[in-house]
Amino acid sequence: MISFHGDSKIKEKYLARVKRHREADNLVRGIGWENGRGCAVGCTLENYDHKAYETELGVPEWLARVEDTLFEGMSKDDAMEWPERFLKAIPIGVDLEKVKAPFLIFVLESALETFDHAKFPECKKAIDSVIDLYRSGETNLEKYRAAACVDNDNAAARAAAYTTRAARAAAYTARAAARTAAYAARAACVDNDNAAARAAAYAACAACVVDDYKKNADKLIEIFDGLATK
Repeated sequence: MISFHGDSKIKEKYLARVKRHREADNLVRGIGWENGRGCAVGCTLENYDHKAYETELGVPEWLARVEDTLFEGMSKDDAMEWPERFLKAIPIGVDLEKVKAPFLIFVLESALETFDHAKFPECKKAIDSVIDLYRSGETNLEKYRAAACVDNDNAAARAAAYTTRAARAAAYTARAAARTAAYAARAACVDNDNAAARAAAYAACAACVVDDYKKNADKLIEIFDGLATK
């Protein structure tokens, strides 16, 4: 599968559509596609079906879910520009599966910044292990699953012993970071396309605060730009 099925007219069609919906104030958050209005996916397809990105646009379902997740999480002003920005940045005729590893590595590295590694070593181990697998180009799905299966319950139990507000916040972010690694590992799975798509979207934002949605979106655009120059 290659983006826009190698046809510039397909890209032009969907770009024009989302622009038209934005200008008509049809682009809204919180709904898929209803009464001529909808989210990033809804206004792209005029239907709410992430899987249809593959047949209509040549874009993997997991990327459609990431687009949707970022749209719902970023600021309103950024969200209104996001569907056009997303489609415009995708080069024509490239394999977008090449985006997954560098994007999820960035997400996982960002998650490492959200918690105290000394207090939550199991969480750090999970994230580091999954990053290493993505960097190596590993395709064995069992290795990804095993990398994410560390003793996170024990980490959470120790975190629960802390009683201050700051410590509770640290415990929360550490667990979110661990979940990020687990879902990023699931995103590597190709034996269940829908689960992998959802996992990739969840991993993109599992440990995010609002500002990070924009940061992840910017990184995705940067990776698209890199594909265009190769």
